Amino acid sequence: MVSTLTEPAAKPLTRPAAPRRRTRVLALPEVRWALAALALFLLALPLDLLGAPAWTWAPLFAATYVTGGWEPGWEGLKALKDKTLDVDLLMVVAALGAAAIGQVLDGALLIVIFATSGALEALATARTADSVRGLLDLAPATATRLRPDGGEESVAAQSLTVGDIILARPGERIGADGRVLDGQSEVDQSTITGEPLPAVKQDGDEVFAGTVNGTGSLRVRVERDPADSVLARIVAMVEEASETKAPTQLFIEKVEQRYSLVMVAATLALFAVPLAFGAALQPTLLRAMTFMIVASPCAVVLATMPPLLSAIANAGRHGVLVKSAVVMERLGQTDAVALDKTGTLTEGTPHLADLCPLPGSGLTEDTLLSWAAAAERDSEHPLARAVVDAARSRGLPLPDADGFSSTPGLGVTATVEGRRVRVGAPGRLLDPAAGPPAAPAVDEGARRPGDAAREAVRQLEGAGRTAVAVLVDGRPVGVLGIADRLRPDAAQAVAALTSLTGARPVLVTGDNERAAGLLAARTGITDVRAALLPQDKVGAVRELEAAGRKVLVVGDGVNDAPALAAAHTGIAMGRAGSDLALETADAVVVRDELAAIPTVVNLSRTARRLVVQNLVIAGAFIAVLAGWDLIGTLPLPLGVAGHEGSTVLVGLNGLRLLRDAAWHRAHVGPVGGD
Repeated sequence: MVSTLTEPAAKPLTRPAAPRRRTRVLALPEVRWALAALALFLLALPLDLLGAPAWTWAPLFAATYVTGGWEPGWEGLKALKDKTLDVDLLMVVAALGAAAIGQVLDGALLIVIFATSGALEALATARTADSVRGLLDLAPATATRLRPDGGEESVAAQSLTVGDIILARPGERIGADGRVLDGQSEVDQSTITGEPLPAVKQDGDEVFAGTVNGTGSLRVRVERDPADSVLARIVAMVEEASETKAPTQLFIEKVEQRYSLVMVAATLALFAVPLAFGAALQPTLLRAMTFMIVASPCAVVLATMPPLLSAIANAGRHGVLVKSAVVMERLGQTDAVALDKTGTLTEGTPHLADLCPLPGSGLTEDTLLSWAAAAERDSEHPLARAVVDAARSRGLPLPDADGFSSTPGLGVTATVEGRRVRVGAPGRLLDPAAGPPAAPAVDEGARRPGDAAREAVRQLEGAGRTAVAVLVDGRPVGVLGIADRLRPDAAQAVAALTSLTGARPVLVTGDNERAAGLLAARTGITDVRAALLPQDKVGAVRELEAAGRKVLVVGDGVNDAPALAAAHTGIAMGRAGSDLALETADAVVVRDELAAIPTVVNLSRTARRLVVQNLVIAGAFIAVLAGWDLIGTLPLPLGVAGHEGSTVLVGLNGLRLLRDAAWHRAHVGPVGGD
């Protein structure tokens, strides 16, 4: 009989992070200029508000204009060569126009806002590039190459060529993609496939550069040039996808390109035409500048940002870090979702799920677990840690074990309380002919426990477990079931995403088809893509995009990073996520709560609706004030008050999304939300 455990899972393992070469924040010129502009503005602001003489604050404001506005202004002038009116240039012109008619403070504030926005974008770009470069550190700098005369030499991994024979010693990173010629070991290749358990490698098996060799030695024939390794292709795919991804541009910026041209033309006409008919310079300039202020898209831009920024702040309080307003807007466009398996739908950490003492063994569950854990205590294998942690969580004493030995692909052997205990792969331990015997062959009387053990293995593997056999003095006494725990909210999150998008999510995983299929059945997913390498996941995303879908990818590992970069939007699971996945993704779920993903998508849709409302309000104010200035004479103070008043109004409307109630209303329940 198989006993299913309900004890707490083993403590999650921390994935080793790749060394990273971080760009210093102040090394970015955009950041330095933005900080200088902000500092100067904060020095000038109190002097102006307190009524100090103009000579005390005017130079500070002037310096604010220069430090914060020269770079976007220069880039905008260069864009004019391509017959493109850059929005940032328009903002600089509007700020200078405001200063020309006495609204120095308003213009300086506008400069600071846009300089800060540019600095944040530059910082995000630099950090992503750092993480991509850091991925290359996963590949070893050197490898041990075997010479034809049988000797060894240490060479640069990048100098390896196809056909070279390399040696991967225990604990080393494998130097190149290739195929095992000799040896047996277990290789941690989670960076490539995402699978949480090491894969047994022996003659004829493929191995990948940057993956970590286990306890055995491997002789590997190089089959790919280092520049064409799977790891190098991951880097190339992330960079390519980041470069070719749709421009990070808010919807309103697309409208601004046309609107700005019309506004500039109208302002110039309002200034030049009256002058041509003999109008006085000062009142004509005042009227034109008033028109530029009231018709400026500044109000429209600020009407767009508050809902998105409020949604970002609200999501952040609830454990979802959305990296920009552009991302928040794009999340609401999602109509297809691709989910990784290990570390995303599951916790990514093996834990003991089942205990199966065999009939006639005379062992209780606690005794079976205690002996197995004692034998596994000195092993570093993830399955061994799951067994040991399960015993400790039950408070079981672990007997002393002597004579510990470990055989890759087979298991461990130790003497516990005078008995020879073996724990490992049932295919080898239950068939003595399949591996090197460490104990007498199973005698005739052991056939019945052997049959019972094989039946328990079949049951456990049929339920999606990884089976581990336990033998004492050569006789099978029990079988353990190891599983990767499904996140408690996985099925609810899948149902909620289905409700939001109108289509069930797709499962894209490097794990095997059986494990993927069993998990998909438990979560309600019907489209399963298993045994995928990183480039295959990108292919799955491209396939959905080719059908016109806006794809949201959710993942956590290095192998997910190319798909996260290629997708319309990418979300990384924060706790177990690799550095590359966290930097490449557009948003991060800090608390690993899957249910937060459909909620933030729905919150984005609410923010987009408020943006439309705000655009209607801002547009109405602009139309009324600009029409007044064109038809009659709009007093400048009234124009400024109307323009600023509309900004305050739409800002307050957007700030409604700061409330916790907005998050709760965005929550999508089991039947589709409220």
